[in-house]
Parts: sequence; C-alpha cells; structure tokens
Amino acid sequence: MKPYPLKNVVVILLATLLFSCATKEKSGTVVGSTTGAAAGAILDDGGAGGVLLGAVLGGLIGRDAGEELDQRDRRNINQALEYNPTGRSSSWQNPDNGRNYQLTPTETFQSNNRPCRDFRMDIDGQRDDVRGTACRRSDGSWEIIDRSSY
Repeated sequence: MKPYPLKNVVVILLATLLFSCATKEKSGTVVGSTTGAAAGAILDDGGAGGVLLGAVLGGLIGRDAGEELDQRDRRNINQALEYNPTGRSSSWQNPDNGRNYQLTPTETFQSNNRPCRDFRMDIDGQRDDVRGTACRRSDGSWEIIDRSSY
C-alpha cells in the first residue's frame, strides 16, 4: 500500500476536527484522534497503518479526557436539580474550559412515578441557552430526557 503524504493526512484530520466538536467528549475524541494519527503518520513514515492505529488509540484517550471534564458539570447539574427550589439558580465555572453556567429549575412534577423538573441553563451569560426536562433515576442521579438549545 502506498503511504499517504503527511500533509494530506493532517489536512483531512484538521477538517474533521473543525466540523465535529459538538461536546467536550467529542472534542476530546477528535483532538486525541488527530494527535494520534499525526504521531502514527510520523512514526510509520505516513503509512496508513500507523495513521489508523494512532487515530484509534488517540481517540480512546481523548474521549476519556473529554468525558472526565464533563463530570464536574454533570455533578453540578445533578445537585441543582436535586436541591434547588423552583426558581432558585445555581452557578459554577468549569475551570477547564472557563465557561460559566447557571442552572435554574423552572417547574417540578411527576412523570411515570418519577420526580421530574423542567430547567433553564444559561451558558456564559446567554439567557436560556438550553431548556430541558430531567427526571430522577432510581439511583438518585438525574437523566435529561428532553433538551432544546436556543
């Protein structure tokens, strides 16, 4: 198999990076894949095997890093949904991405014998960035069952 020129690999991976970063987990996966593929291309002189292996390993490592960053946000969301009275906001800043979040439960109700809450989340001061509904699972965590971005 003929090796791909390194610059072609880098261009394709950077294009993928630019068009696929919707969440921290996806961003971590793409950044890890891109970095791994570039390293694999260098180590294998641009061979497809090195690019593929590097992309897969880098993607797995990057996904885990991106998911870990989201754990703080999920913990704060769970706490606000569990403890805040309707109308009372909780605010926090994610130290890894510098974003400021404010979550406000707007209504509390029962659905299928589970407590549920409608909520509004403002991100970096943009009012009503996200509106949604979350319901408590049997383990006590909250599951977002409906979400809309504005």
